[in-house]
Amino acid sequence: MSDTTSSRPYWASRWENKFDAALASVLRRRGWVPRIEPYTGYGLAPGESAEDDGWVRVLGRVVLAPAHRATARDRAAAGRGGRAEDPTAVAESSAPTPRRLGRPRAEGPEPLRAVRGWRSFLTAQLPGAPVVITVDGTEHRVVADRGGYVDVVVPSRTDEGWHEVQVAPVGGPSVTAPVRVVGRQVRTGLVSDVDDTVMVTSLPRPLTAIWNLLVLHEDARRPVRGMADLYAEIDSLEDQLPVVYLSTNTWNGAAALRRFFAFHGFPAGPMLLTDWGPTNTGWFRSGREHKFHSLERLARELPHVRWILVGDDGQHDPLIYSRFAQMYPDHVRAVAIRQLSAGEQVLAHGAPGPTVQARAGMSAGAGASVPVVSAPDGARLRRALRSAGVLPDLRGHAGETGPATMEP
Repeated sequence: MSDTTSSRPYWASRWENKFDAALASVLRRRGWVPRIEPYTGYGLAPGESAEDDGWVRVLGRVVLAPAHRATARDRAAAGRGGRAEDPTAVAESSAPTPRRLGRPRAEGPEPLRAVRGWRSFLTAQLPGAPVVITVDGTEHRVVADRGGYVDVVVPSRTDEGWHEVQVAPVGGPSVTAPVRVVGRQVRTGLVSDVDDTVMVTSLPRPLTAIWNLLVLHEDARRPVRGMADLYAEIDSLEDQLPVVYLSTNTWNGAAALRRFFAFHGFPAGPMLLTDWGPTNTGWFRSGREHKFHSLERLARELPHVRWILVGDDGQHDPLIYSRFAQMYPDHVRAVAIRQLSAGEQVLAHGAPGPTVQARAGMSAGAGASVPVVSAPDGARLRRALRSAGVLPDLRGHAGETGPATMEP
C-alpha cells in the first residue's frame, strides 16, 4: 500500500496531503471520529522449531466518520459476534459440493446491493493515524500511511485457518480484521486477477472503467462463466489452500468485491489491491509493478507454496505471470489465462485481439517445468488444467466442450 519513497514527494502528492490534513481538521471539529475499515489479511503459522516464528499481515484503512455512524457500525459488528465480516462462513460456502459449485446461496452470503459504485469512494482518510493492533493478547502500536492505510506484519502464534485480530484507531472503536493463516505443510495456492478473469468488467478503456466502477449498480456485475466452479475445484486440492485475489482495483471497492465473491460462490481470501491517486513519484501507480512485486512478496513470505496463477489476456497478466514464473519457477505450479472474446478485447484496449504484451507473455511461456494453459471460460480452463496434470483427471464432466489451449 505504501508508495515508492522519495526525498521530495511529487507535487500532486504534496497537494493531496495538504487537502487531506485540512479536511480531517474540519471533520474532527464537527465531531467525526476515526474508525477502521478492516481488510482480509494473511499469515504463516509457526513451525515446530523455535526459530520458525509465525506472523500475520494485518490490512485496513483509517477513515473519519460521524460519531453516530461509527457507533452504529460497531453495534452491528457486535451483533455478528464482534466480527466485521465472517470469512469462515464464506470459505465453507465455497467448498466443492456438487450442488453448490459456483452457485449463489440464498441463506449465506450478504446480498449484493443495488447501489452505485461511486458511493464507496465517499471516504475521508486519516493520514498518520495511530493504530493499536492486538494479536495473541499483545498490543502493537503502528501508524497509518499518508492514505490512512495500515499494512503491517506482526508476530503471531496462531495456528493455520481463519482467525481474527483486533484493530483500533486511537480515539475510535475497535473492530476485528480477518486473517487467513497458512500452514507450513500447504504446497499449493491460488492467485487470481479480478477484472475480466472472475468478473466481467471490460477494463481498462477509460470511459468503460469509470462506468463499471462508479456508475454501475453493484448487483449488476456479472461473474465470468465457470470460474467459480474452477476455483472451487482448485480449492479442494488441499486442505486450507490459500486463495489470494491480486488486482489493480482500488481498496475503496474491497467490500463490494468481497460481497461479489461470496454471492457467486468464489472461495474467500485476502485481496491485494491498490490505491488510486498521486504517489510520491507521479500521478499514478504502475499496475504491472503492483502485481509483480506482490507476487514476489508472496514468494518470499510463503516459500513453501507453489501458486496457480490465473488471469486474462486483455492486459498484462500473461507477461507478468511468465516473467514471474521464469524468475521463480519453484514458486509456480501452473499459469491459466482466460481468453477474452473479440468484443471484450475491443472494449479492453480497442483492438479485436490480445495486446502485444499479452501475446509476448504467452509466447514466452513460463519455463519447461510450468504448464501454461488458456481457454475462454472456466469450464474449458478446468479441462486444460486436467490435461496438464494440475487438476485430477475426473471423467464424465458435462459442459466442458470446446477448445482449450495448452502452450508449449
